[in-house]
Amino acid sequence: MPLATRRSRRPSIDIWPGFVDALAQLLMVIIFILLVFTAGQFFLSDALSGRDKALKELQQQVSQLSDLLSLERAANANLQANAASLTSQLRASLAERDALKTQLAEQAAQAKQAGDEAGALRARAETAEKALAAEQQTSAAARAQVEQLTAAVAALRQQLAQIAAALNVSESKVKSQEAQIADLGRRLNLALATKVQELARYRSEFFGKLREILGDRPDIRVVGDRFVFQSEVLFDPGKADLSDAAKQELDPVVGALKQIAAKIPKDINWVMLVDGNTDHRPIHNEFFASNWELSTARAISVVRYMIAQGIPADRLAAAGFADTQPLDPGDSADAFRRNRRIELKLTEH
Repeated sequence: MPLATRRSRRPSIDIWPGFVDALAQLLMVIIFILLVFTAGQFFLSDALSGRDKALKELQQQVSQLSDLLSLERAANANLQANAASLTSQLRASLAERDALKTQLAEQAAQAKQAGDEAGALRARAETAEKALAAEQQTSAAARAQVEQLTAAVAALRQQLAQIAAALNVSESKVKSQEAQIADLGRRLNLALATKVQELARYRSEFFGKLREILGDRPDIRVVGDRFVFQSEVLFDPGKADLSDAAKQELDPVVGALKQIAAKIPKDINWVMLVDGNTDHRPIHNEFFASNWELSTARAISVVRYMIAQGIPADRLAAAGFADTQPLDPGDSADAFRRNRRIELKLTEH
């Protein structure tokens, strides 16, 4: 009993206050760490929001610039390439921003779990701020490129406006010239029509005189706008030389042509066409290899005689058509006779 009483009288040790102090200090450390993290996250979020706003503005400018550049695709392919490169850089910046956000979220979760990682979190936050600063510099460079592209587009628009003005002037000149050409063509057509009418009047007078001189001979007739001699009147069969009798047949024609030629004004460019034609029976002898040579030689003989009688050579033309332009497609003797002919036509040159 005395021993028990002595033990009960010893003072008891109270450890609770010390435990409370330790907990309080630990709580203050945790609160301090949370405050530092919250402040860092606030500043970082503010910086990110400002950067997001700048990036959104930059994206709007790039979109406007892309709309302008799409209208000038054919003329500024190099500018489109620069804009595409700038867009790629912006997309890379956005990807880096998202990656940083992910990193910060992971770091925040780790900070909640362990307070001793606050220093590392602060270091990483500083690294993120540096990265953001670098991205801001990149954004500034991108803005400078956008301004350069905008200036280039403005210069290109000015050049296009100058070209359009020059084209308008050229179109005005072309329209004026077209009007002058149209008026000149109209007057030329009117003059040609007048000359053709005058020549038609002289041709009618020429044929009228020939009808009076030659009468209604079946071997010399008018077909359309041509005066037709049957070949038998002027040439022997298979030959192209004019006999004296043939020359007498041509003399009235030459005389009438001289009378009419003296009346035709000099500004009317007329010509007497002499065409030789044969039937389709082939010819081949020592003088002519085919009907082409025979028909051409006969037309030339008539022209030569007219020149000898005083008709100017520049008003005469000879041509041979062989059997390519028959008047009668038949195979009778009368058809052959009709197709063998010399045609005279007074026409414009």
